Amino acid sequence: MLATLTNLLWDYVLLYVLVAIGLWFSVASGFVQFRYFGRMFRIFRHAFKHQSGSQISSFQALILSVAGRVGGGNIGGVAVAITLGGPGAVFWMWVIGLMGMATSFFECSLAQLFKTSEADGSFRGGPAFYIARGLKLRWPGYLFSVLLLVTFGFGFNAFQSYAVSTSMYEAFGIPTFVSGLVLAAVLGFTIFGGVKRIAEVAEVVVPVMAIGYILIAIVVIALHITEVPGVLVLIVESAFGFNEAIAGGIGAAVAMGVRRGLFSNEAGLGSAPNVAAVATVGHPGTQGVVQAFSVFIDTLILCSCTAFVILLSGVYQPGAETGGVELTQIALADHVGAWGQYFVSVALLLFAFSSMIYNSFLGENSIEFFHKEAKLAINVFRGLVVALVAWAAVQDLSTIFSFADATMGLLAVVNLVALAFLFKIGKRVLDDFADAVRHNPDHPVLEASRFQDLDLDPRAWSPETTREAID
Repeated sequence: MLATLTNLLWDYVLLYVLVAIGLWFSVASGFVQFRYFGRMFRIFRHAFKHQSGSQISSFQALILSVAGRVGGGNIGGVAVAITLGGPGAVFWMWVIGLMGMATSFFECSLAQLFKTSEADGSFRGGPAFYIARGLKLRWPGYLFSVLLLVTFGFGFNAFQSYAVSTSMYEAFGIPTFVSGLVLAAVLGFTIFGGVKRIAEVAEVVVPVMAIGYILIAIVVIALHITEVPGVLVLIVESAFGFNEAIAGGIGAAVAMGVRRGLFSNEAGLGSAPNVAAVATVGHPGTQGVVQAFSVFIDTLILCSCTAFVILLSGVYQPGAETGGVELTQIALADHVGAWGQYFVSVALLLFAFSSMIYNSFLGENSIEFFHKEAKLAINVFRGLVVALVAWAAVQDLSTIFSFADATMGLLAVVNLVALAFLFKIGKRVLDDFADAVRHNPDHPVLEASRFQDLDLDPRAWSPETTREAID
């Protein structure tokens, strides 16, 4: 039943709806992802800026978002796409990433617009909040929150623990229960410190893992620089069926590229907006641009790293059964020696841990939607997550993962329907952002008076709050 529901959602509903939404938002926005592409890099000017108190900077929110988007899909998912869809799947993965940047801009801008302020000066928001405030419907927001809690807070955290402990046992012989206990202890220290500590830990872990993985890919590319043009030609030709003997035909290339791209960057699934909403910025569009950049980092950079490591190696053979993380490990070992397999295992550990702290935050955000002063419930949730991570390390979680896959599909359906109905508001935010950038290119500020017809939190967009964001 789980397999049937998952296949129905991902093969016949979301595969087409996510692509259609991404294309619609791209065209209707005048391709916002390209219009503001150069602006995305401005975030690094404030890379070491920390907001006061419990507030989160725009850069920290970006890093936390990347922590969630970047995971096993960047290492194993790309390998699966190439194995089943051929090199052409990489091209379609790039295409879906570029379109997903527009979807991410709108969902994350809306999350910022409808965010709510907390007593300690921090913010909360996400799809549940913009559904309730933008569409004035509470029950879909409750449904979304429950699905988010079950999918990410419990299901994917459990699976990440299992994947890491199994990988560490196979690579280094470390007993799975030891890995589980260590993961649980470190995760507990991180999440019990609240969103501020989660962001601070992610700010260290994510750049280390991302830069390390990019550097090893650059080394591989440098070692085979003369072969790179041929690989690019192979990817493009396979994408359009000119090398069908190598791939499974253009249909397989498109299907696998789109599917793995969507799984990897999560644009439209409704997870990243929960993180986007916590940033302190002067205009919602600023964080929308930043979150579009996180999709670029995930799909266009990190997924491409894995693709080139595999396609430039001597171990990739069309039609071979080896796939997933194992193919990436063997390919990297072919380039740099046996230690490459250990490098992939360590990278997977860091990728998984970053996803776990992100998943835990999503669960907390779900609880906050039900009740703003839910400190006891949040602490109980944190304790359950820590216990679950320790327990899951020694379990077979295939059924749990299938269940989480299905609930994630339902999660995406709820979010995409909401985005379609809220597109006009999202377009207003984009137009206001364009106007604000013309007047103040360095520090665009939202004119809240232009949105008085909407149910915005006045404290979240007071002149004092926006002034703090740009100072």
